[in-house]
Amino acid sequence: MRYRPPVDPERTNASASWTYPIAPRADHVDDFHGVRVPDPYRPLEADGTAETQAWIAAQQALSGRYLAALPQRERFRQRLERLWDHPRCTAPERRGEWLFFRLNEGLQNQAVLYRQHAGADSELGAARTVVLDPNTLSEDGTTAVTVTSFSDDGRLLAYNSARSGSDWQRIEVLDVATGETLPDVIEWCKFGAAAWLPDASGFFYARYPAPGELPDAAPSTHQRVYFHRLGTPQQADRLAYARPDAPDLGFEPILTDDGHYLLLHVWQGTDRRNRVYYREVGGDGEFVRLLDEHDAGYTFIANDGPVFYFLTDLDAPNGRLVATDVREHGRGDARVRWREIVPEGDEAIDVSLMVAGRLVVAYLHHAHHRLRLFERDGTPLPDVELPGIGTLETLSGRGQDEAAFVVFQTFVQPPTVLRIDVAGATSRPFHEGALDFDASAYETRQVSATSADGTRVPLFLTHRRGLEPDGDHRTLLYGYGGFGVNMTPLFSPSRLAWLERGGIFAQAVLRGGGEYGEAWHQAGMLTHKQRVFDDFAAAARFLVTSGYTRPERLAIEGRSNGGLLVAACMTQRPELFGAVHCAVPVIDMLRYHRFTAGRYWVPEYGNAEDDPEAFRALLAYSPLHNVRPGERYPATLITTADTDDRVVPLHARKFAAALQAADAGGRPLLLRVERKAGHGLGKPTAKIIEEASDVLAFLWAALAGNDAAPPS
Repeated sequence: MRYRPPVDPERTNASASWTYPIAPRADHVDDFHGVRVPDPYRPLEADGTAETQAWIAAQQALSGRYLAALPQRERFRQRLERLWDHPRCTAPERRGEWLFFRLNEGLQNQAVLYRQHAGADSELGAARTVVLDPNTLSEDGTTAVTVTSFSDDGRLLAYNSARSGSDWQRIEVLDVATGETLPDVIEWCKFGAAAWLPDASGFFYARYPAPGELPDAAPSTHQRVYFHRLGTPQQADRLAYARPDAPDLGFEPILTDDGHYLLLHVWQGTDRRNRVYYREVGGDGEFVRLLDEHDAGYTFIANDGPVFYFLTDLDAPNGRLVATDVREHGRGDARVRWREIVPEGDEAIDVSLMVAGRLVVAYLHHAHHRLRLFERDGTPLPDVELPGIGTLETLSGRGQDEAAFVVFQTFVQPPTVLRIDVAGATSRPFHEGALDFDASAYETRQVSATSADGTRVPLFLTHRRGLEPDGDHRTLLYGYGGFGVNMTPLFSPSRLAWLERGGIFAQAVLRGGGEYGEAWHQAGMLTHKQRVFDDFAAAARFLVTSGYTRPERLAIEGRSNGGLLVAACMTQRPELFGAVHCAVPVIDMLRYHRFTAGRYWVPEYGNAEDDPEAFRALLAYSPLHNVRPGERYPATLITTADTDDRVVPLHARKFAAALQAADAGGRPLLLRVERKAGHGLGKPTAKIIEEASDVLAFLWAALAGNDAAPPS
């Protein structure tokens, strides 16, 4: 059997008014379970060939000329620069007598790490000192500090840095008091933090094999846990744990706050199910596989001696808090012998900490946060009042701390750091964001659309107060819908620039996310993925039928898995949308797992090569394989980055080539490639502003109602 692709690989430059660079092609066909699937743009997977590089340069020249000439671009850029120019602070961490936090004064490319005395923790004090300024690590601001790990006394800092947005990170060590960088350097890490011993003599960390160390191993496999003693080379680090029998497992070492136990959070790709192992720190004993069934998610919260507290979704899709005495593990299944502390409720538990001997629990109420407190035995305490409908972006604190810190934000109010008095269930600002924008002139409310199968899909709508639904407002609809990621209200200066021009911003709460617990996530994954696209299309139809906009004035936007979302929706229902921003997208759903981090996503999407059922589901919606010749597609801007090693740019390249070859509509279908940038991790402020200026100007022009002419 041969799959007949919607795209004719011989068709080029189909648009009546646009002439696109001709992509390199090949007569390549793959066999999936007896179905032959052509892949004419396979040559674009190769980064380093002269053909690919010449095509990228031509695409960049085309999009660069068009975007630079847009009449609103400079206006958006100037306004975005002012909106970004406000102080932004992270939630402080207390170590010893110090509070550590990152602060960006406004237009700095990277936030600076500071410390101040914990005694002055009622607000951000002037007596702060610089610990580490990432802006000094590279001339162009493209080296970012991604993770910081402090010793218990706050004397030493192990920090992860990444270059040009790469997921690959190195760990270095800084003497906080003297500012001296120690000679210790750890390479070949991703995603993880260092776990310091209580005496700060060294730390545990996880890394992947160095190049050539395991030449036959697949990429991003065989992660191992090591112990690094300060003052010694990485080559001398002691192997603490490895699973050569299970090369796809990953490990995050965690030291309990009392310094007595070393835990391993054991993960496999993006599967929400995980394992938990532990052993006592004092010694080299075997790890106890406390939770090893891979049947649910288990997030370690804290310990009270041998009693471990977990957040789990086992038999509780909305989550519950449980405790187990690890001394009882030898007498049977730890899950059977645990005590339920906070039972599952109607709302999903997002995250929990133990601070000052009490449980701090963030719940999701219709995709925005509530903060509740419980005694250690689960007795409810008064809730902490939050300043509106918004998001707790981060939550920090440890068992011995007196207070927790949270970062709270809404769609129109910048992040505010709140100090939570756990004993009194009160909050007060540690740092308040302020900028040149009148948030009171705008309102956010929730509505809902009805998906194809009758499921109610919530939407946040943000616009000027008193806006009348006259069917003519430029509207930007954003979504994600995957990996259990919550689409709660988040502050973004680019959204403000859109709103100020009279636009509407809508954010859909799609299946595949975790806003309504694990059941909501599972309803939009694997062979159920089409439901996510149906939900998004329903949201678009609601905005039109309710009179807020019309298809020609409706833009959609998504990043990463959200890029897949908007690409699938525009290929399935192009008539619903006037413009699309498809950012760092996953596009080739038959081959995504073969590249860099793609193997991590198999639990979410499935594997077309190994599973015939998954193949059929993936082929049905894979954007690359569902582009139709002669279709009139919405104006589309595809953005990617040359050093994105999470969602590799070949996805964006192949999609751009397929769209440009097939389209007959005369609207711009452009590819923008950022240099020295990755998937978004640590992206410099200057690059963020430049890209946002291009995107907003593109969408605004595309929704003007007239097809744009190509650049001369």
